[in-house]
Amino acid sequence: MAGLELLSDQGYRLDGRKAPELRKVQARMSVFAQADGSAYLEQGNTKALAVVYGPHETRGSRSKSLHDRAVINCQYSMATFSTAERKRRPHGDRKSSEMSLHLKQTFEAAVLTQLYPRSQIDIYVKILQADGGNYSACVNAATLALVDAGIPMRDYVCACTAGFVEETPLADLCHVEESGGGTSLSLALLPRSGNIALLQMDARLHQDHLDTLIEAAMTACKGLSKVLDSVVRQHLKEVSVLTRD
Repeated sequence: MAGLELLSDQGYRLDGRKAPELRKVQARMSVFAQADGSAYLEQGNTKALAVVYGPHETRGSRSKSLHDRAVINCQYSMATFSTAERKRRPHGDRKSSEMSLHLKQTFEAAVLTQLYPRSQIDIYVKILQADGGNYSACVNAATLALVDAGIPMRDYVCACTAGFVEETPLADLCHVEESGGGTSLSLALLPRSGNIALLQMDARLHQDHLDTLIEAAMTACKGLSKVLDSVVRQHLKEVSVLTRD
């Protein structure tokens, strides 16, 4: 799809947003009573569900456990009905395994695993509807689920995508923008320290443009951290009212 169709002469995108503008984010915490922590998040039309169990004793072989910190186990999957293509997505396919590894690396940088030696924390995320930024939605949903589970972290982990259209950096890409043929990256940030937990880019990009694109993604992540913080605070208010009653 040509760049002209993705960005109008007036600087508006296909969905009416300006270049740095985020999609609408809505979220709920504690959506499952059986899990230690859970969250449902909508980032635009992308919808993700995250469930956290643990910390608990390491399951399976004892050799998997670490004597000085917890093991983080992440599993990513997509619902069969999440895209227009109705195809079976078996657990363990290459894309899901890759995404699971990215999520594991992201949360290893944020969770205070040293507080739980010889333990395991399980994070399960599922994309219910896909419209771009699947990794970002999963990270943001899993962050809320970890907070819900009471697992200490260095900071919120916020993730967002960014891409170029006609030399203009766009934040929080939808599916059409992601598949438009331009370069895009996914970035997970710890906003208070400014530390990057994960940076992933699937296509080549000239070095002169890299800093601009990273800056756009980091600014978007800082905006998302305020949204996640408001979701957590609202949830705490609701819980405190229920416990008071």
